[in-house]
Amino acid sequence: MQNRGSGASLMAKAAIGSHAAALYSLAIIQFNGSGGCKNDKDLRAGVALCARSAFLGHVDALRELGHCLQDGYGVRKNVDGGRRFLLQANALELAAGASQSSLSSESESLFSDFGCNVPTSETHPANRFLIEWFGSRGLAGPELRLCSHAECGRPETRKHEFRRCSVCGNVNYCSRACQALHWKLGHKDECAPPDQAEEMQDDDDDDDADASEATAGGEGGADNDEEAAAPAVT
Repeated sequence: MQNRGSGASLMAKAAIGSHAAALYSLAIIQFNGSGGCKNDKDLRAGVALCARSAFLGHVDALRELGHCLQDGYGVRKNVDGGRRFLLQANALELAAGASQSSLSSESESLFSDFGCNVPTSETHPANRFLIEWFGSRGLAGPELRLCSHAECGRPETRKHEFRRCSVCGNVNYCSRACQALHWKLGHKDECAPPDQAEEMQDDDDDDDADASEATAGGEGGADNDEEAAAPAVT
C-alpha cells in the first residue's frame, strides 16, 4: 500500500511472535533488498529468517532454504543438506495433500522435485489479497512486475528487483521457491530460448495446418512428452 515503514513494522511484530509466513516474507525482502537498492540485500539475514520460518513448518521457507544450501546462496554450499531439505518440503506437501479428503484423482497436481505427485495447495488468503489488490490498482510504476508464480502476488519495489528465467527471459520470480513451484505447475512446458520459442511457434502453426489435413484424412499424430530440466534464475 506504499507505506513501507508501517508494513515492515507489522511484519516484524508478527515475526517476533513466531509467525512463520511473516518470517518468510521478511526473508524474501532481505534476499531482494526490497524497498531499497540492490546493495541493500542481506543474504545471510535472509537465510537466517528462512531457517526460523522453516523450523516453524513453513514449506516454502524450507524449500527456499534447500535451494540456498544447494547453490551456496547466503550460506556455505551444502548440496546434500539442501537436497534433504527439499525432500522434507516435498514430504510435507504430500502429507498436506493426503489430509485434504476433498481431493479427487483428477485434481490438478504438481510434479515434485523427486518424482512424487503432489496436490496443488490452495492459495493463502494473504496471497489472494495481494493478487486482487495489485490486479485492481496496478503497481507503483509502469516498469515494475509481479512475481510470475500466479499464486504469489508479490510485486517489485524497484526495476529489475526479481530474478529472470535465464533460458526464456519471459518470467521473473521473487524467490527460488516460486521459481520451483511455477516450473512444476507449467513453465517447464513453455520455457525455451527466444529463437527456439519462435521455431516452436512456427512448428505449432504447421502442426495446426497438418492437423486440419489429418482430420480430413482420418489420421493424427502424437505429442512428444520428453521432459526438460528446470533452468536457473538470474
